[in-house]
Amino acid sequence: MSFSLHRSLASSLKLAELIFFPSLCELCSRLLELPGERVICRSCLQEIKSHRTSHCLSCGQFFTVTSEPQFCHRCVEQRPAFSVHRSCGLYKGTLKDVIILYKYRGFSVLGKALAEFAHKSLGKEESLWWETDAIIPVPLHPEKKKERGFNQAQLIAKELAKCKHIKLIEGQLIKVRRTLPQTSLEAKDRERNLKGAFEVKDADGIKGKIVLLVDDVFTTGSTLHECCLALRKAGALEVRALTIAQA
Repeated sequence: MSFSLHRSLASSLKLAELIFFPSLCELCSRLLELPGERVICRSCLQEIKSHRTSHCLSCGQFFTVTSEPQFCHRCVEQRPAFSVHRSCGLYKGTLKDVIILYKYRGFSVLGKALAEFAHKSLGKEESLWWETDAIIPVPLHPEKKKERGFNQAQLIAKELAKCKHIKLIEGQLIKVRRTLPQTSLEAKDRERNLKGAFEVKDADGIKGKIVLLVDDVFTTGSTLHECCLALRKAGALEVRALTIAQA
């Protein structure tokens, strides 16, 4: 390829970026001029930090006081349906801002950045990855997915599967009933809202496997709990869970 043709192609690609992607960072309004910058500048992405305080060894709840990782009171009384859950960070600050842009403003391109953050934060967490057979995204109801344009958990799970070289299982765990938005409900109402909302289409694809569920935000754990019940009913050997942020 001649130099002039290469330069013309580069200019065309840059013009396409300016047309299809914002030219200013959505968080700080800085010009997006570095290679690979999309929607958010590299400086803002670097402000996203992992939360490395102690946590519950089962549900992954972050503790507010410093201590060794241990089981929380709730998990001592009754273990959740999943064997272990970990969140990358707290749902606040820049991480919260990025998730809102991704999930509610339609910037699906941020899914890759969030997956890379998850891999950097928890990619060496053996309790999540040891002998894991497949990664499964928490599904959206078809109507909700059509409204949003994409499943935010699915895009993150897809990128994580690539990073970890683990099989991605899509379309097996499905949401069969449209429910009220979880953000509008109290903890007990969240549990009732999701009761029986998830099913597995083909148990043969799940039976005997150790699977990792992926979602964006963990609040009460109701969504993960119901998904895990469906997967275990289908014969999953073990269900683990990873979320980007914990509210």
